[in-house]
Amino acid sequence: MSSPPCGRVSHEGSTNISDNDSDDEPKLPLNQFYPYIRCALCCGFLIDATTITECLHTFCKSCIVKHFFYSNRCPTCNIVVHQTQPLYNIRPDRQLQDIVYKMVPFLEELERDQMCNFYKERGLEVPKQVVVSSPGPLVLKRQKKDNAPQSVFTIPPELDVSLLLEFVGAEEGIEDYKPLERRYIRVSSEATIRHVELFIRRKMELSSTCQVDVVCGDHLLDHYQSLKDVQNSVGQDAVQDGLLVLHFGLVLPSES
Repeated sequence: MSSPPCGRVSHEGSTNISDNDSDDEPKLPLNQFYPYIRCALCCGFLIDATTITECLHTFCKSCIVKHFFYSNRCPTCNIVVHQTQPLYNIRPDRQLQDIVYKMVPFLEELERDQMCNFYKERGLEVPKQVVVSSPGPLVLKRQKKDNAPQSVFTIPPELDVSLLLEFVGAEEGIEDYKPLERRYIRVSSEATIRHVELFIRRKMELSSTCQVDVVCGDHLLDHYQSLKDVQNSVGQDAVQDGLLVLHFGLVLPSES
């Protein structure tokens, strides 16, 4: 039996959202976030967001599973995910999926309706986890505030850590790397230093022959530490204008 198709909402028809009535919240055009909330394989908004653990690229679950039927490489960066079983190295990203649903109006309801119809058309029992959307026009769920700016959304609270990544230099012998163009990023406090390192590696196109050392204040950080742990251990000493400042450098691995 074929699997339920991913629900798709065209970006032309799903741009107006503002999920907070506060005028103090920063608001940005939704289309600025398309690279982070759309699947590179189907070009639709992420459904069942699933992340490759080796490179942290995220796709719709059904899209990446189908891709791995004929390839063991990431569709975005071409890294080998696993020699024989790439499906071992993918994980659901429920936090990102929640963010997508908050940012794109009615996407969750439309996806549930499509899944429900998929099972009904085939005479199958609808799984309990598929919650059927309530009948009636979707307009009833529109925001109460009619004068909200159009084509904007409020930055969700899950992205609760703002980082400033300061490059301090590379050890002699390390060459051919790109400058880090995005020094300011906003991420979840549950992200680890390993995630920060992978972000830096991807953006600077670093060779596997060098390692990235990340420092906060006077502390050399371990890969397993979450940003929440870093904030709690270092405190406000490393925070400047609301940004957690992380310094990083490129070094050659020590010979043991």
